[in-house]
Amino acid sequence: MALFSLVASHTDLDLDTVAQLSNGTGEVASAIPESTMNGAVVLATCNRVEIYAEAPDETSVEQARAELLQAVSRGSGLAATTVESSFQLLSGDSAVRHLFEVGSGLKSAVVGEREIAGQVRRALGTAQETGTATGALVKLFESATRTAKDVGTHTALGAAGRSIVSVALDLATDLHAGTSPREARAFWERANVLIIGTGSYAGTTLAQLADRGAANVGVHSASGRAEAFVADRGGWALALGGEKIHGAIAEADVLIGCSGGDRRLEAETLRRLREGASGRLTVLDLALSHDFDPAIADLPGVDLITLESVKMAAPEGQQAALVEASRLVDGAVNGFLTERKSRSANEAIVALRQHTQQVLESEMERVRAKHGCTAASEEVEFALRRMVRQMLHGPTVRAKEMAAEGRLEEYENALNILFGLEVSAPGPAAVGEGCPADVETGVPASTARIA
Repeated sequence: MALFSLVASHTDLDLDTVAQLSNGTGEVASAIPESTMNGAVVLATCNRVEIYAEAPDETSVEQARAELLQAVSRGSGLAATTVESSFQLLSGDSAVRHLFEVGSGLKSAVVGEREIAGQVRRALGTAQETGTATGALVKLFESATRTAKDVGTHTALGAAGRSIVSVALDLATDLHAGTSPREARAFWERANVLIIGTGSYAGTTLAQLADRGAANVGVHSASGRAEAFVADRGGWALALGGEKIHGAIAEADVLIGCSGGDRRLEAETLRRLREGASGRLTVLDLALSHDFDPAIADLPGVDLITLESVKMAAPEGQQAALVEASRLVDGAVNGFLTERKSRSANEAIVALRQHTQQVLESEMERVRAKHGCTAASEEVEFALRRMVRQMLHGPTVRAKEMAAEGRLEEYENALNILFGLEVSAPGPAAVGEGCPADVETGVPASTARIA
């Protein structure tokens, strides 16, 4: 079994390409039954598209990768070469670590945002519903989700996604009302605010504005989702569409961009819409791909706050929280990988135990043939089983240790040299007839062939 992932994210691609790739992942589930893969889980958000898959072994990874890329190309309509160049391949331990970091918000455009943890959890749920999640993938995603929860619970980074928005709004408050809490509250109560975008980031912004007492908030979406967005969040804001946005921009005190789309408000357009406006305008450009022309910072009466400047203004405590979160994630990843490598020794352990069990049963058949199911034969059997357990304890522990060290192949070679065993996948084992009194705990079954 070999885990790997294909990763396409905002760090390397424009959001439009990410969106097109996301549309293509609908073909992944239908492609798996006819593919090399055992299963796959798709994590698709507005900022990233990642496919975590399980191949039968390391030699099958490249074929499985090609099959996934073909499926995404079919579904997205993008050229195969475009899809291939968009995805980065991560294998084994690297794929595991990446998911843990993504789920904990360490790879997010806004470090520490919490929405991604829920998206990771829902990605697994979808794969389980469609039957594409294998046991190994379920364990991987569940472990990553638990780690994300720990980061949110035990570090200050748990609120960083919202804190970034808070810092941006704090900067806007300082420009209009200084540091007085009373003046700050009064400003937001009377300010005209316009949010452009309806994604999760816009939702966080709207919630923060409500906490600050904002009463005059409009929401605009070029895709027409503003009405549903506002309705889903209490209906207290105003959904704006069409030409109404022009008037809202002209009257705005604070303009917040969260869409990250391919449309951008140019400086000249803003200047024209704001002709005759006497109040000062603060523009918060919080989109990954800018919603506003950077040149608007040069317009008279306009202050521009970008995501980059917000990050620089974030409290120092966030850096300490990031270090603590990274330490926690490192520990969780190492624990998961150690356990996974230890589990990989199970087949070798089971093979050795099965071989020993077969030898024991063979000897007990001779004892029963001579003495029958008597107290004497039962005593001999119990004694032999105790001896076998004691003898297998050391080799069992050592198998797990060597697996964790990446030396399991040496152990399997030793089994072959010493006992002629060839380790293979677990399977049912014959159970000796035994005496009625034989109630010892059964030995795990496997298929171990004597060469």
